[in-house]
Amino acid sequence: MRYNYNVSSWKPEQQKRGGDLGFDVFRINAKAKYKGLKLNAEYRFYSEGFGGAMLKQGWIGYDFSTENNLQLGLTQVPFGITQYNSHSWFFSMNYYVGLEDDHDMGLKYTHIDDQWEYAIAFFKNAEELSFGNNSDVSNSRYAYDVGSSGSGTHKNKEINQFNVKVDRKFSNGSAQHKVGVSAQYGGVYNIDTKDVGDRYAWAAHYELKVGSFDLKAQVSKYSYNTENPDGEDNRVIAMTAYGAPYMVASEALSYTLGAAYTIPVEWGPVSSLQFYNDFGMLDKTVDSFEDSFMNVTGVLVSAGNVYTYIDFAQGKDQPWLGAAWTNGLGSGTPDAEWENRFNINIGYYF
Repeated sequence: MRYNYNVSSWKPEQQKRGGDLGFDVFRINAKAKYKGLKLNAEYRFYSEGFGGAMLKQGWIGYDFSTENNLQLGLTQVPFGITQYNSHSWFFSMNYYVGLEDDHDMGLKYTHIDDQWEYAIAFFKNAEELSFGNNSDVSNSRYAYDVGSSGSGTHKNKEINQFNVKVDRKFSNGSAQHKVGVSAQYGGVYNIDTKDVGDRYAWAAHYELKVGSFDLKAQVSKYSYNTENPDGEDNRVIAMTAYGAPYMVASEALSYTLGAAYTIPVEWGPVSSLQFYNDFGMLDKTVDSFEDSFMNVTGVLVSAGNVYTYIDFAQGKDQPWLGAAWTNGLGSGTPDAEWENRFNINIGYYF
């Protein structure tokens, strides 16, 4: 169960109220195992305004050995730093363009040993909640996927995606390193034209752990070649999650860098404080588009089963950190200013 408090610079009436405190999410996790067969599922309940109830993940797996596993169902896409390319409650810029903690419907094989981690996967499509002949993608989903704009344009779906990810792990004294590359390629089906375009993404990523210090760095590139009807702008695509779509540049580079330091404490139930800073930039290929930025500075307070994120988040043409919702990650806003959001998220895990 999680609750959230926030006060935002672009909401003057909210500032007069001193911010708002409300329900965030209630979630149920289920895990099972029998002779190598496994189940892992997570169902989330948000308010209707944020998409309502949704399945974040839900897969059936089989352990061939301690190092090799196969998963079938709604499983995490092996792309970039996993499980998260971030430390804060807000994730990184990659999450908002569908490249962090994404979950799709398919088959994934993973191998993990002391030196190597690699995964090969095929995803038939993103979460499909309506099996109609020509139905739109539902806005009720946890991770961002290609969808429809909501105004009757840019009606696309992700189909037939292949993923490969490889990580090499090594140590240097007390320092632990992980260096990797990821790639994905798939189709984009347009509901109006019934034609299939294509898309790709690649990433290079690095993780460092030295004692209580943690570093995550990643550079990613993605591109969508859509088959929209004549007159629709192919320089942007619609993406959706949490009940509402927005527009995203169809081609861009993203740069993310996050660092964290954990301090153990003994303050009653409080056992540790993790201080962090996560920075992200979306460098859009179209010269006339305005680039998007975000930076989150915060601390994670761990107290038994209670985890509290205290974040000061800043954004520029970032839909969740400013007023530019529809086009922030698309064409952007000329002369956009940095906006601020102070956020506290409190969760009890049981």
